[in-house]
Amino acid sequence: MIVTISKIFRPFCIKDLLPGREGYVGGTAADNRLFVEAVLYRYCAGIPWRDLPPRFGDWKNVHRRLRRWCESGVIERIFRHLAADHDNEYMMIDSTIVRAHQHSAGAPEKGGADQAIGRSRGGLTTKIHAICDALGNPVELDITPGQDADITQAEPLLEKIDPDAFLADKAYDADRLIDRLTERGITPVIPPKRNRTTQRKTDFALYRERNLIEQFFNKLKQFRAIATRYDKLKSTFLAAVQFASIIILLN
Repeated sequence: MIVTISKIFRPFCIKDLLPGREGYVGGTAADNRLFVEAVLYRYCAGIPWRDLPPRFGDWKNVHRRLRRWCESGVIERIFRHLAADHDNEYMMIDSTIVRAHQHSAGAPEKGGADQAIGRSRGGLTTKIHAICDALGNPVELDITPGQDADITQAEPLLEKIDPDAFLADKAYDADRLIDRLTERGITPVIPPKRNRTTQRKTDFALYRERNLIEQFFNKLKQFRAIATRYDKLKSTFLAAVQFASIIILLN
């Protein structure tokens, strides 16, 4: 497993963005690569933190360090650095549901903090929202409780991008979103719902490219601890999704 991970993780691509690097203010970390491989191993295998192999060091220290990186935004900065080099020809949005393990519930509610876990007939779920570019690479990510409608995150995520065309399925067919896209000069490629009085024309040749975001979700769910959520905190799980996306972008 270590050999496989070493081939996946390319430290020369992101080493200048990691805390603890040589010349960085503060202590110098000699084990940045080992730490990243430990986190990657855990999310690939989907094991509890306490089952992390001893060769990675004390699991408590690994988890504590990951939480520090989450709180200081290290993982998000790396993701945004890699995602900044995106293709603006067209982008697409979609979401996917992941089951939340019972161990992910029960985080203390500090100030009514929402941990993005929904309760429904199917159990505990979290929804991952993503925007991908014309190459199928992730550009924007967010998570919400599983019962939230897909369209709730469309406008917030859309504010951060500026593609020529925007692809989405019928779940995103809403006048407010269509009008917002039109105002910004972005071509909506969203099939109209059947109950629309006036059916809007759609470029279905371009719409077929939406399979790229489905391929991204398929790659994302190869990480067992992403396909099933075990993390209690929203910030930790969102960082995990960003971390897995970094690995996808590096490949």
